Amino acid sequence: MRQLGVSYPSAWLMKHKIMESMRLREHTRQLSGRVELDDAYLGGERSGGKTGRGSENKVPFVLAVQTTNGGEPHRVCMAQLPFRRTALAEFVAARLLRPLTVVSDGLDCFTVAAQAGVHERIVTGGGKSSVKLPQFTAVNTILGNFKTAIAGSYHAFKFAKYAGRYLAEFQYRFNRRYRMHELLPRLVHALACAKPRNTSLIRAPEVPC
Repeated sequence: MRQLGVSYPSAWLMKHKIMESMRLREHTRQLSGRVELDDAYLGGERSGGKTGRGSENKVPFVLAVQTTNGGEPHRVCMAQLPFRRTALAEFVAARLLRPLTVVSDGLDCFTVAAQAGVHERIVTGGGKSSVKLPQFTAVNTILGNFKTAIAGSYHAFKFAKYAGRYLAEFQYRFNRRYRMHELLPRLVHALACAKPRNTSLIRAPEVPC
């Protein structure tokens, strides 16, 4: 807003149109090989509201991280969706390809990963100790980086309405980090090729998978 000398609504609209182009570029992203899978939330508990997973202010999303042979994060797929078997089955079918080894915790809906390949299910029991397990180093690293980026750049936004775009923005940037010099020109090309999207469409709540 300050750099371009435009109003906040204009800057907001430009930002979301850019993120929408990033989302469209990433919606066919697929992972293979060894993939760490985890569940997470955006948003915190509201005063006087429900606590834990039942909080009305928490938006669920899943994070899949393809690792290198050395266990480092390589590529990532993120999606806002409920932690149900049907939703996870659609995500796995669309985003994960054989040969595939999925490593996840004991969340029940992750059992559908066995349909796509080898599934290593590790019941962690929750708590702080679970995030220190070496089997989940990559996914926990990416999750920490994502939440730090959100808190540092945006502080807060309407998670329930626009979480998908913010997930896609992080995914777009991360998956292109090997060729940073091409990131901006390729994004400009994506924006130039994108179909027009009016304000009402951009402001409409996103529908999770």
